[in-house]
Amino acid sequence: MGTSPNRRSRHSPTRPKAAGSAGRDSRISLHLSSERKNSLRRRIRNVLIGIFVSAVLVACLRGYFSGDALGYMQYSPQAQFVDWCDRREEVRDAFLTSWNAYKKHAWGNDVFHPMSKRGENMSPKGLGWIIVDSLDTMMLINLTQPLADARRWLHRSLTWDQNQDVNTFETTIRMLGGLLSAYYLSTQLPHVASKRDSVYLSKAIDLADRLMVAFDSNSGIPYASVNIGKREGIASHADGGASSTAEAATVQLEMKYLSHLTGNDVYWKKAERVMKVLDDQKMEGGLPPIFVHPSHGQFTTREIRLGSRGDSYYEYLAKQYLQTGESIYRDMWDDALGGIARHLVTTTRNAALKFVAELPTGVGGPLSPKMDHLVCFLPGTIAMAATEGRPLAQARRDPGWTAQHEDDIELSIEIMNTCWGMYAVTDTGLAPEITWFNATEADLQPGPGDRWLRKESSVLSKWKKDFIIKPLDAHNLQRPETVESLFMMYRITGNAMYREWGWKIFQSFQKHTLVPDGEGYTSMNDVRTVPASTRDNMESFWLAETLKGRLQHRGSSFSKVYAKEFFKDWLGKATAMIAIQTVFGARDDPCQKNASSATEGLNGCSTFLTLQHSHIYHANLPNHRLIEIDILIDVCDHKIT
Repeated sequence: MGTSPNRRSRHSPTRPKAAGSAGRDSRISLHLSSERKNSLRRRIRNVLIGIFVSAVLVACLRGYFSGDALGYMQYSPQAQFVDWCDRREEVRDAFLTSWNAYKKHAWGNDVFHPMSKRGENMSPKGLGWIIVDSLDTMMLINLTQPLADARRWLHRSLTWDQNQDVNTFETTIRMLGGLLSAYYLSTQLPHVASKRDSVYLSKAIDLADRLMVAFDSNSGIPYASVNIGKREGIASHADGGASSTAEAATVQLEMKYLSHLTGNDVYWKKAERVMKVLDDQKMEGGLPPIFVHPSHGQFTTREIRLGSRGDSYYEYLAKQYLQTGESIYRDMWDDALGGIARHLVTTTRNAALKFVAELPTGVGGPLSPKMDHLVCFLPGTIAMAATEGRPLAQARRDPGWTAQHEDDIELSIEIMNTCWGMYAVTDTGLAPEITWFNATEADLQPGPGDRWLRKESSVLSKWKKDFIIKPLDAHNLQRPETVESLFMMYRITGNAMYREWGWKIFQSFQKHTLVPDGEGYTSMNDVRTVPASTRDNMESFWLAETLKGRLQHRGSSFSKVYAKEFFKDWLGKATAMIAIQTVFGARDDPCQKNASSATEGLNGCSTFLTLQHSHIYHANLPNHRLIEIDILIDVCDHKIT
């Protein structure tokens, strides 16, 4: 093909110029030079655009395939503009959906099956398992009519005078804790409850007096069960009659608070004796085995774990220190946390995630790479204990803040990430009851020490390789531990990533656990498959704790107030948070959408509190002090004026 006469070939010779056309050729030369410059500019611009687009694509792909896709490293800036008051209303609606279905199909029953629309009792006359456990949540979200219905049922129908064996621990944290919480909140929320409503306290005293027989063992370690009608303590029918360590050591907050309310120190003394019996055994690394026998007060196994049978022992150490101010509990907590870090925390094979393993044969034996969802109470508790509930930035300014406190916060962040991963890696976005982890043999040897401190990138594909969910462990019981820890981590660190993770968990519950006809939420059989198979059961802690935790995942502005009273709903209920509602009139309510059309339950904006400082004093209880709490208040992104 010939060269076009109008196009100059790279290899064509230069034509000689005519003498008379020098000026014209000069102008042409200048024009061509200008075109070359423009062409060069266009090429440079296109190259820069290409580089920019490529960089954006690479960043997006890295974010998608890494932990950033899970929100692991950073929190999306646009999420800062979310209306958390609207989200709070969605959680409130979920509570109402659950409550209304229960009232319609199983009112007064202890158990509710939302799929089959039926209820059943755990005793001849019912124990109020769901109703009592839900009282404080209803107060917090200003549900005056449902609360009135519940109170009426308690007053007219609830009796503890039944020939029924009940679990000492579960009855204490759910029933006694629920009643004490309701009593306290009734003293603070006149819009939703009669001031100092005696029905809650009188029922609590009656129940506690019946539970006291559990402590009438040779050692003072409570029996696993009590017949509340006959007032008889009953040793466990399993495990050789031993009581679980967690259950024996997770009744103290409720009993001590009741002593404060009544001036009767018998509850305090019985509960305190348990802690002395346990502490006297000088546990290795501050880590108690999971069973202790009420007849002699000695541990009956070497097995150590922070999941079932062990979990809330550790949680209540930190909270008893905040409740009583007694340094022994701070020392026991510090010893236990040091033992956890040295002997139980290790690392996964691929993504170097930190998890809390188990010691089936005790300290000195190999680790089992198993972690219950129950263990996810730990990150929030660590952060709370390190800062004593204060914002992290403020705690770090304290002269007493040390490098060890920083290590504790780092550990809480690492374990929180792993707990979030339990949700993020499943198809439903919900966590299984138990997770097994892919770890090397070296990381499962005794005393992994500080190997958990090493860092690696958090690639999503690596995360998924590290989480192993076995068929028998794949169920989800609507548990609150992760949501509650996320709440505490958000309040303490101020990192909005934790709040967003909590919202994603709520969305997954909405998507996969709402029953087909919209009447209630159910637990699940398998979190690995979509559509998820259901268990046809609503746990009481779904209303009492899980949704309560989600209600508190919002807001960012803080103002100080004082509450010179100890109240249960952070320190007294096994896993509940400090939460109290200040009810504003519609005109002053920052969450109120339409003051002229305010309806029942919408004329108040919840004000949720985070424990900041605690000082205990009580004149009627020698050597003990009643709590005086300096609290941080957060009201839907608006400061109280």
